[in-house]
Amino acid sequence: MHLYDIFRASAGVNTDTRTLKEGQLFFALKGENFDGNAYALQALEAGAAYAVVNDTLEADDPRLIKVPDTLKALKELAAWHRNHVCGDRRLPVIGLTGTNGKTTTKELIRAVLAAKYKVVATEGNLNNDIGVPLSVLKITPDTEIAVIEMGASHPDDIAALTPVSQPDFGLITNVGKAHLLGFGSFEGVKRAKGQLYDYIEEHGESVFINADDPVLAEMAAERCLITIPYGIHQQGAEILPITAEHPLLRIRLAGKVIRTHLAGVYNATNVLAAIAVGRHFGVSLADAIAAVEAYVPANNRSQMTRTERNLLIEDAYNANPSSMAAALESFAAIREPSKVVLLGDMRELGVDSLAEHRAVVRRLAAMDLEQVCLVGEEFTKAVAGEQASFACYPTSDALYEALQAHPLSGCTILVKGSRGIRMEKVIPAL
Repeated sequence: MHLYDIFRASAGVNTDTRTLKEGQLFFALKGENFDGNAYALQALEAGAAYAVVNDTLEADDPRLIKVPDTLKALKELAAWHRNHVCGDRRLPVIGLTGTNGKTTTKELIRAVLAAKYKVVATEGNLNNDIGVPLSVLKITPDTEIAVIEMGASHPDDIAALTPVSQPDFGLITNVGKAHLLGFGSFEGVKRAKGQLYDYIEEHGESVFINADDPVLAEMAAERCLITIPYGIHQQGAEILPITAEHPLLRIRLAGKVIRTHLAGVYNATNVLAAIAVGRHFGVSLADAIAAVEAYVPANNRSQMTRTERNLLIEDAYNANPSSMAAALESFAAIREPSKVVLLGDMRELGVDSLAEHRAVVRRLAAMDLEQVCLVGEEFTKAVAGEQASFACYPTSDALYEALQAHPLSGCTILVKGSRGIRMEKVIPAL
């Protein structure tokens, strides 16, 4: 494969001229709001070894590799690489998806496996049709195991990504209500996420499954799969109480207490998934626990931060009805006075949006909270529909200004919302 030979001689792949490094192979991808073909010659001038462009580009340079579809070429290159990078050795690949907790679980699995192996894993949340092939192309000949996260917001996204990463093992964290606008219904979400199980059934080895989750258990039972179970009840684990002295997640497992840096009891199954994966691949329980305890979350995912005035639970990276319910349930279990909730709209819920936002408002009304502030049009309509007395703001900037004018002190505060609401903007005011 000529393109693969060029890739192997390059300094890696890049799709963004702003971060391009000398000797890289530039792929000119095209989207709704951008066309990388317009920057191909600029990429070559900046030091790219070659540029893969659409064959419609009217430019001549021996370093331009013209193909009918650059994204398809990127995926095909990644699939070829996945099968050839380690020679005759079959590289174990774990494919991971789910409605909530994908990235945290992936990072925990990476940390646990790194106690014994050289691991390549998806960086951040680069889990779409561009991010997955880029992640696969980061695998090197000395990689011993790979963990590839796959996201989905439309019915066939996972089916399109599995042939690229070709996982031997699968793990679905959970199936909940998210991207209903794209999936159409909860059943649509199940079918879409279940495409990972479908691939493993036909091509892979086994799946790691939360045996305590009836939805996942049902999905697995519908297929002929070899399952590796984990779960709070399955593993005889105990979630220890959240207190002022111990505000972060602690789990008792096999007589040992796991002290994490994660906020939220909903992360317990993510931790147990990582330990189950590690144990399957020969990581000792002691090493797995040490890796979990050393992991510190970032990017506003399940972070607990103590400011000069307040204790913050930052879970502002994303939100959907399932993750919102889990976050509020966990927050309700915290035994602290002066609890405050700052929430932003949940996006992409389609016709279910108002009903789901009203359900959150009702849940908030039943909690013992000192203050609630809600951001976005959907929450504003939901509050009006429920005749609740919660403060509503059109944007996170508006809430930031209100918090600046009326500062909160001595509070335990949950901050959560969909990515598009940018709830992290309010954090400097806390």
